[in-house]
Amino acid sequence: MRHFSAANLKCLCTYRIGGTAEVFEPETIDEFVETASRLRREGRPFWVLGGGANTLFGDAHLPFPLLSTRGLQRWEVRGTEVVAEAGVWLDRLVAATVRRGLGGLEKLSGIPGSVGGAVVMNAGAYGAEVSDCLESVTVLTPDGAVRTMPRAACGFGYRAASGLAGAIVLAARWRLVPGDPATLQGQRRQILTRRKHSQPLEFPSAGSVFKRPPGDFASRLVDAAGLKGARVGGAQVSPKHAGFIVNIGGASCADVLALMEICRTTVAERFGVHLELEQRLCTESQLF
Repeated sequence: MRHFSAANLKCLCTYRIGGTAEVFEPETIDEFVETASRLRREGRPFWVLGGGANTLFGDAHLPFPLLSTRGLQRWEVRGTEVVAEAGVWLDRLVAATVRRGLGGLEKLSGIPGSVGGAVVMNAGAYGAEVSDCLESVTVLTPDGAVRTMPRAACGFGYRAASGLAGAIVLAARWRLVPGDPATLQGQRRQILTRRKHSQPLEFPSAGSVFKRPPGDFASRLVDAAGLKGARVGGAQVSPKHAGFIVNIGGASCADVLALMEICRTTVAERFGVHLELEQRLCTESQLF
């Protein structure tokens, strides 16, 4: 297991923002469970770090350790069944399945982040969600047991999995559908091209900032409020897609939080809609 006493968090998240933290990076599921159990026995709260693609870290040194899933990189295909550990990068898994002519994940092409994080938030795009073809999830429960939960027990909803609350995802298993590899790869290319043209992939970000409000889109509301291009320090509401806050250079956590609050307050005042944060906050004073 790798252990970093003062890891640079800017290197561990897609925002490229953050201070430092003690980070444990187990390389097997058994080692991960053992480390989590030891931290709990010692009474040390910890934060589970996946790919860092939906996370905003604080600017200071965090007073608690991070337990990373990045070392959990094993995956395999068994016929139409795909099993992947939590640290596997979701888009790499999607690319591998379409090459093998297995359909069901292709619309998730280009979504940043790891399998574990994608399952916990039920990540989705273009009408598809991670949970659509999912059969089961292996988790570490709050009481320290390793358990495999069927899909129906996970409580999947929009950007949520209520049945996984308090648990740590260790691995996931999907049942995919055989298809033509050329057709699936063509669909993947179309999705990636669409993302490139519509999203600000040229700047660091953590994806969509706010959840979609009922019957509307957060990006439309932020745009209609006149906030496209709004800036605080090095953080900016993307002129390309108002659903993203991007780091245009040297942005701090404080910059992003201030810009988030401007968006939420302005949209609430203009339209009476209270935007709910989709991104996770991990700061010295606030955890979400």
